[in-house]
Amino acid sequence: MGQKMIRQVFLWLKQCFFPSAQEQTIVWQERWSKFLEEHVLFYRGLSEKDKLLFNRRIILFLYTTSVESGQVDVSDEDRLLVAASAIIPVWGFDNWHYFNLESVYLLPTSFNENFECYQHDSHIAGMVGTGPMSGKMVLSHHHLYQGFKNSRDKQNVGIHEFAHLIDMADGECDGFPEQLMAFQYTIPWFSLVEKKTREIHDKKSNISDYGAKNRAEFFAVATEYFFERPHLMSKKHPELFKALTEFYKQDVRAILQDIKVNKNGSCPCGSGKKYKRCCMPSG
Repeated sequence: MGQKMIRQVFLWLKQCFFPSAQEQTIVWQERWSKFLEEHVLFYRGLSEKDKLLFNRRIILFLYTTSVESGQVDVSDEDRLLVAASAIIPVWGFDNWHYFNLESVYLLPTSFNENFECYQHDSHIAGMVGTGPMSGKMVLSHHHLYQGFKNSRDKQNVGIHEFAHLIDMADGECDGFPEQLMAFQYTIPWFSLVEKKTREIHDKKSNISDYGAKNRAEFFAVATEYFFERPHLMSKKHPELFKALTEFYKQDVRAILQDIKVNKNGSCPCGSGKKYKRCCMPSG
């Protein structure tokens, strides 16, 4: 990245987080940590040391990736959720950089192929670009938040779209992320995908039907499931869970195990409310 581009990104990020022209550096705000505690289950399960690392990786992501919109006001919270969506799947990779992404564009709600909302065919919640749209991602603002609000539905559009970018890091969106796994694992992985796709077609699976569309979508849908309901996946789909654990070099169960809280107990986010009245996942 050229010095001019670095300067432009720095000025953009500075303006987003610190409107005052006198600010020279970005300082993590405690309210951002609180927001992540309240809204991102993965973050809530991290150790205090790892939360600090997660915070730093958010800043690094936002240094190189703009979050924009022409239809909604983009807030700090919006940027935090986009960045969290990016960091969660690559948490096991210390030096991962989304070189194939420059900007994330937020639309108010689902959209069509012409990026129009509120139309009869506005059914798309997220998209990563190719060709002229290369380096760009479009997300529904509503679905971005919904993905983190309900952590039991096996759906998170932010994680889904970043899974596509991970898949595309080797130059192809083919459902096998060669950047994460050696080539010799291709055949057993695709054999497993074929098996799981048949189960979806035969209505013998709790994996989303959308995962049967093609290999790339199966990988993205399975990734959502893996990070949202790892305990359930490990029981229902042990082979798939094992493969994704190897892909992502993290056992999400170990993180989420630490945050089991009595629904009538105090919420771990520190709000003072009961867990069931605050951050307890719905559904």
